[in-house]
Parts: sequence; C-alpha cells; structure tokens
Amino acid sequence: MLTIGYIGNGKSTNRYHLPFVQQRVNINVKTIYRRNPDHDRWDPIEGVKYTSDLDELLNDKDIQLIVICTRLDSHYEYAKLVLEHNKNCLVEKPFMETSEEAKEIFALAKEKGLIVQSYQNRRFDSDFLTVQKVIEEGKLGDLLEVEMHFDYFRPEVPESVHSFEPVRSFLYEHACHTLDQVISYFGKPDHVHYDVRQLLGEGRMNDYFDLDLYYGKLKVSVKSSYFRLKPRPSFVVHGKKGSFIKETVDRQEEHLKMFYMPDNKDFGVDTLNHYGVLAYVDDEKNIHEEKVKSINGDYGRVYDDLYEAIVNGKDKTITDEQTTLLIEMLETGVKNLK
Repeated sequence: MLTIGYIGNGKSTNRYHLPFVQQRVNINVKTIYRRNPDHDRWDPIEGVKYTSDLDELLNDKDIQLIVICTRLDSHYEYAKLVLEHNKNCLVEKPFMETSEEAKEIFALAKEKGLIVQSYQNRRFDSDFLTVQKVIEEGKLGDLLEVEMHFDYFRPEVPESVHSFEPVRSFLYEHACHTLDQVISYFGKPDHVHYDVRQLLGEGRMNDYFDLDLYYGKLKVSVKSSYFRLKPRPSFVVHGKKGSFIKETVDRQEEHLKMFYMPDNKDFGVDTLNHYGVLAYVDDEKNIHEEKVKSINGDYGRVYDDLYEAIVNGKDKTITDEQTTLLIEMLETGVKNLK
C-alpha cells in the first residue's frame, strides 16, 4: 500500500488527481492540507483527514508520497520542503518556474534517495496513445510530419488580461502538456523553431504558440491558440505511405468537468464518431481508408508508475531529463515572444 497526502485542495487535486487515485486499491489518501478551510469548494472525502497544519502532513510517518497541487510560484518551495522531510514528491505541471530550480530539486531528491516527479498525465491521453499505436503499426511508412493542436475559442480570457508574466503565459500553462508528449515519444529534437505571440499586442498575455521540432527529416509541430472558433484536428500524422487524422481530443477532461467520474465504464471512452481515420497505400498500390478504434486514456497511470517506482524500485517513466528539457524549451519560447 502506498499512503499519500496532498498540498492543496482546489480544482487540480479534486478534478485531476483524486478521481483516479480513488480507483486504485493499492493507494490510500490519508491527509489533505489546505491553508484556509474557508476557501474549500469541494465536498470532503469520507475517510480523508483535512488539516491546516502543514507540519502535521510533513511529519506523518505513514505518508510516503506528498502531491503538490498549488500555484506554479509555490512548487519549488513546497517540493524542497517535502524532500527535506524525507517524503517522495509528485508536482503538478508545469513542474518548476525555471530549469535551474528543476535541476536543484532533482539533485536534492537524488541526494536523499527519494523520488520527485512531474504530473505529466497527458502522456495518457487517448488521442496521443492512439497516434502511437498507428505509428508503430507501420502502415504510414517513414514519418514525415506530425501536427498537434490544442485549440480554444475563449477570446474573453486574453482580452481581460493587461499584463504579461512569463510563467503564467499560455505557453507555460498549455505547452507543458503537448511538448511533454513530443519529448516522451520522440526524445530531444535536433533543433526547435519558436513562434510565440501576443495576438492582442505588447503588454497583454501570450495567447498563441506554434513550435516546430525537428528530428532529422521529421517535423513535429505543436500549435495552440485562444482564437480558434473551429478547432483544428487534435493530431495529423503524415508518412511516406499514408496519413492519420484524429479530429477530437481525449475525453477525460470533458467528462471530469461534467462530474462524470472514472468509476463509469465509459468514462473518457471514444465512440465511433470520435475515432481517427487512417488512409494508406499498401505494397500492391491499393488505397485503404479505415477508422481506428481509440485506445482508452487513463490519467491514473501516472500513479501506477509512481507506485512501481516507490514500492517496487522500478525506474520512473517520466524522467528528470525529460522534465528539465521541457522547462528549458518553455523558457526559450517565452524569450522568443513576438
């Protein structure tokens, strides 16, 4: 059994973590720390202790892992505190504000023989897992181009912001999902072209990015905007022999926002209308077009991997090097703001 506690009792903890942890019989949530009980907006969970005493959480000998679900500007302070109290640590993304902070936290964990990791749950998105399946089946042939889109139509968000903070930019808050997917599957790129913009002008928020990552002849593009009334496909993959298009994104977040939880068998599951389309030419030059059943996503797999690492001593799936590279790319992207 892995016994865990949380720092933070907001949307991140209650929407993106606890619904999945509660499905795991080998994980026990003991304590949740929040600074101000008057700000609680979520129903308490039976059997879980809520406290406003951080020392109570940090000094509990039963707790092996503490999960940090707070604002980015507090991640470094809390992670350091958790490690100094000899607890393993899972940190919401973005992991840290700077790559230097990330390196320091990873070094501290290594010195103490502990595990610290970023919560890169989007590695277990249905659309991303399905794209991997299609690529590995080989029908596309040698890969030439991959496009990943994460679009919104929320003009009221950038229009309401009249200042710019790099670590609260659209790039930091959203490319931390998609860039990590690229890094996790394709590795470190040969080079990157950054197109990061403030569409509403200087002194406003970053509301658009278009990053091109090059791996030899393969180009992987990661694009996102707040001004897309009709979103682009979630994934478009082109190879020498065919193409795969997945129009819709993973549905886990959609269901979570509706309070339709993972204990439902069809939680996050694509229907036939959501399946991607694969078109390819076979060795006899015959053209095929077929729908590809989506692989089911599961954000809770981050916790499965952590359980194996902490309890059974297996290697982490989300490595220190991958996380540091991601933050370095976010830092560079913000510096290239137009």
